[in-house]
Amino acid sequence: MLANPIRHETPAGEKRAMPNRLELANAIRFLSIDAVQKANSGHPGMPMGMADIAEVLWNDFLHHNPANPHWPNRDRFILSNGHGCMLQYALLHLTGYDLTIEDLKQFRQLHSKTPGHPEYGETPGVETTTGPLGQGLANGVGMALAEQYLAAIFNREGFPVVDHYTYVFAGDGCLMEGISHEVCSLAGTLGLGKLIVFYDDNKISIDGNVEGWFTDNTVQRFQAYGWHVLPNIDGHDSGAIKHAIMKARDVKDKPTIICCKTTIGWGSPNLAGTAGTHGAPLGDKEVAAVREKLHWPHIPFHVSEEIYSAWNARDKGKKLEHTWQELFEAYQKAHPELAQEFNRRIEHRLPENWSEVVTNLLQVMQQKKDPMATRKASKLCLNHYAKALPEMIGGSADLTESNCTDWDGMKVLSKEAPDGRYIHYGVREFGMSAIMNGMAVYGGIIPFGGTFLTFSDYARNAVRLAALMHAHSIFVYTHDSIGLGEDGPTHQPIEHIASLRLIPQLSLWRPCDNVESAVAWQKAIEHAGATCLLFTRQNLPHQERDADMIANIQRGGYILLGDAERQPDLILIATGSEVSLAMDAAKQLQADKVKVRVVSMPSTDVFLTQDMAYQQQVLPPNCKRRIAIEAGSTNFWYRFVGFEGQVIGIDRFGASAPAKDVFRDCGVTVERIIETARKMR
Repeated sequence: MLANPIRHETPAGEKRAMPNRLELANAIRFLSIDAVQKANSGHPGMPMGMADIAEVLWNDFLHHNPANPHWPNRDRFILSNGHGCMLQYALLHLTGYDLTIEDLKQFRQLHSKTPGHPEYGETPGVETTTGPLGQGLANGVGMALAEQYLAAIFNREGFPVVDHYTYVFAGDGCLMEGISHEVCSLAGTLGLGKLIVFYDDNKISIDGNVEGWFTDNTVQRFQAYGWHVLPNIDGHDSGAIKHAIMKARDVKDKPTIICCKTTIGWGSPNLAGTAGTHGAPLGDKEVAAVREKLHWPHIPFHVSEEIYSAWNARDKGKKLEHTWQELFEAYQKAHPELAQEFNRRIEHRLPENWSEVVTNLLQVMQQKKDPMATRKASKLCLNHYAKALPEMIGGSADLTESNCTDWDGMKVLSKEAPDGRYIHYGVREFGMSAIMNGMAVYGGIIPFGGTFLTFSDYARNAVRLAALMHAHSIFVYTHDSIGLGEDGPTHQPIEHIASLRLIPQLSLWRPCDNVESAVAWQKAIEHAGATCLLFTRQNLPHQERDADMIANIQRGGYILLGDAERQPDLILIATGSEVSLAMDAAKQLQADKVKVRVVSMPSTDVFLTQDMAYQQQVLPPNCKRRIAIEAGSTNFWYRFVGFEGQVIGIDRFGASAPAKDVFRDCGVTVERIIETARKMR
């Protein structure tokens, strides 16, 4: 059943006139104008300015099926300038997605399918969450990279089962954001020829004409990146737009940027070309003036049957998907193992022997008794998991040796080797993270990428969006504390662990040794969302465990020392490198006849999802003597130790010195734990 209702009927015997391109584009304009006006909130200017470009792209080029927004071989469309989302909602509605006129009337209202910026998972046909400018462009680079990689892995002669384009709309704001430099530079180096970006060059941002703050030569800039550049395209000339897209598609070894000269708020007699149309309703008087100027006689939210019929893409989309499905069925017969693997990856299914893979690694890790940095333990995990999961694609922001994000036998991805699984992102933490998000929501890939924990600040907004989208991105952060030593306070994270824990829907693991590292990686791979894995630079001792302890690691927190059946006098809670300090302190306190329990809590968020009976078994409510130990900000831990407990951590910046000296200087020591415990008697 069509999502687009028929509004009126043509009298019998009267021929319907086919709408022209301007009328089709105006349907986008007026749905956008009306929705913003009704909501009394939103951004009408961009949809009015880019409607002509969108009409040509969606009607003449875009391969998609509104009845199946998840068809694997669809073209991807990303609205990086996401504030103009009514353009996308209008397109989805007009072409036949499950987005009704009533949904458009609920624009920007609570729990509607038309939120104030595009949100992945909320609106059918929206490929990624955009709004923070530049990140949609970065996601598009990730999607184009995923397409190129999966094509190299699965396509065979006569069977291009992965063969589509990624189209991105981006504005001045997207290109001003630094992330655009990071990702577009890399996209050119990797030769992502299926990536086509439309630059909405309207010279206007919120503060007015951008000539006062954005005078870059965009053409030369993108030529320097190695892009195919099409300059000075009239964004209101359908013929010029169509010709530009055809030229862009002819270039196979470079991404293309089509620089479209447009007028923001096009069609508005008094506000077109001004910042007044950017982020506010036009007002009833100006809306009426636009209707008169563009000869649009309809009441708000009215679209004629003729225009609906011309826009409807369901039949075309059904045929496109059917043609691809016939190709894939032939592919299954010719290459059954590849087809089976393709389906497994696209359906986000782990291999059937996954439990065996995990068990084997845990057995290996339990045998490694020598002290080991958890970043090196992480590499051992990658040697095991990456070989079992060919969909894992990793990388580092120019810290491969330090992050230990490579693995034995891995192949570097490049323009010449698109089937490689290791990406040298360069010093681009933010770009790396947003590209990972694009690959994650594309599907068929589990991306991970590394940098130092302190540099997660550079990438934070991409990490936040990964959590918001439930994107299966794995962020690997090494050098996770003052334990990195001599590099000093600029590189020593203090507030970072706590701040990452504050992001909703983001899972975080900080393991204390090689066994916990194996479980942390396991849970990150299994988690239907984003995960941060925090690893040390310095060596940590192996902790002995029985089978029950090992099983309980995946519950986020568990009793590492002490009898679970006996009420403790004192509970020490620790994570990561501080677990060994807690264990050493506990053994000395036990010599004083103190019944000490050590709780290792590698993942506080996972622990807090356990049933209350388990949480209270690990942390008995009637034991008020509790000390939390973590080499970072202390405030977070009071929820676990309560008003009567103590937290040993760091609420100052570190120092440049060997790790042991810095720990001593910051007061994170065995001696301080013991002293604190004795004072609590």
